[in-house]
Amino acid sequence: METVKIILNLIEGFFIFYLMLYSLILATSVIVGTLSVYDNMHKKKLKNVFEVDKGIKISIIVPAYNEEITIADTVETLSKLEYHDYEIIVVNDGSKDNTLNKMIETYNLKEVEKFVLNKIQTKPIKKVYEGKYNDVDIILLDKENGGKADALNAGINIANNQWFISIDADSVLQSDALKKVIAPILEDDDVIASGGAIMIGNGVTLKNGRVENFDMPKNILASMQIVEYNRTFLASRILFDKVNANLIVSGAFGLFNKDIVIAAGGYAPNTRGEDMELVMKLHTFCRVNKIKYRIRYVSDAICWTQAPEKLKDLMVQRRRWHIGLYECMNNYKSIFLKPEHGIVGSLSYFYFLFYEFLSPYIEVLGVMVTVLMYIIGLININFMIAFYLFYTIMGVMISIATYCTTVYMNELEFNFTKFLKTVVLCFFEVGFLRFVLTWVRFTALFGYNKNKYFWGKVQRKHMKKA
Repeated sequence: METVKIILNLIEGFFIFYLMLYSLILATSVIVGTLSVYDNMHKKKLKNVFEVDKGIKISIIVPAYNEEITIADTVETLSKLEYHDYEIIVVNDGSKDNTLNKMIETYNLKEVEKFVLNKIQTKPIKKVYEGKYNDVDIILLDKENGGKADALNAGINIANNQWFISIDADSVLQSDALKKVIAPILEDDDVIASGGAIMIGNGVTLKNGRVENFDMPKNILASMQIVEYNRTFLASRILFDKVNANLIVSGAFGLFNKDIVIAAGGYAPNTRGEDMELVMKLHTFCRVNKIKYRIRYVSDAICWTQAPEKLKDLMVQRRRWHIGLYECMNNYKSIFLKPEHGIVGSLSYFYFLFYEFLSPYIEVLGVMVTVLMYIIGLININFMIAFYLFYTIMGVMISIATYCTTVYMNELEFNFTKFLKTVVLCFFEVGFLRFVLTWVRFTALFGYNKNKYFWGKVQRKHMKKA
């Protein structure tokens, strides 16, 4: 019995240390992120860069599978971006709905004979369509279904430009997003990729690609995800950006050097986390081949996306994300603590392993041990209540700080009523949504081999426009 007590106390001590360290990391990240946003907003470091170089052309690749509801709106918005020279490539990945015809009819696209060199092997392309809208070239690929990564690789193969952007079909770029995401490339020749911030568009009203009004959506689940997204994209990604150690450029909005991506092998079709896998591949490829490189994160290059408003859809999404994380951690485990992989193989891998992948297992185990210790009388209940209350309040304060910074970054008017609503939502997010998603991630690998490469779908809606 004494041995059991020692083991339980050790587990409980580790759990408390784990949560305290996580809170410290988040708090540090938010401070660094807030200072970085303030610095960019006031010093206007990127302003002069926009006016210097007009020569970088971009291909925007939009993989689409059963996206008839949103695809036309997405392309419409993309055609009005504040940028001088770019093309839009929509890849219809064997959709079973009206995605293909929607694109052809809306933008008056014509079938063309075009040879596509398979620099990256993909499923066969059936037809190619081309057209022009708002003086922007539009290319539509109709191909056999191969999954999101395969669709992106097909888009890379036909892209006419050196730099390409991947964007989800349900997402909308803010009108100045290209200007901002391209800035690190103009500042530093070593930059091979640049990612923007993903923000939830439920409740957002856009006018000419700008935020006209920002309010928490009526759907409480979507509102809680806004709090969660703000914390994620403001905090850890800015911190890791400072040391060139970001392992993720979101698949919803990322800019890449096409030649480097092709040389590294393109997107991996055998994973559900193709965005993270590509970034880890680029880190590894450049370090192994001793190529000087930087992978940047631009917090004010904004892409608005739709959050699931049904718990079932959210659970499907997060299960897929956790499986993708597992695959990346497993596929690149050889870089962990290897000197040649520097901070990417140490700090970044450690963080994503213990605070992203293993966190649901550690947290569930910690809660179970806490309950067990309470039952057998080994725990100071007042201390544990105080500790969990401190942890909750810490999480809420961090979420509030990131919300205020987000409002400031988007130059929105501060509204006290909306602020109070956000405070309440923070408690719901930390006290409810976090536990639900922890359980989803905890069970994500159950039945892992079933439908291994399934995209997953959530219900789509039109984004509000002024």
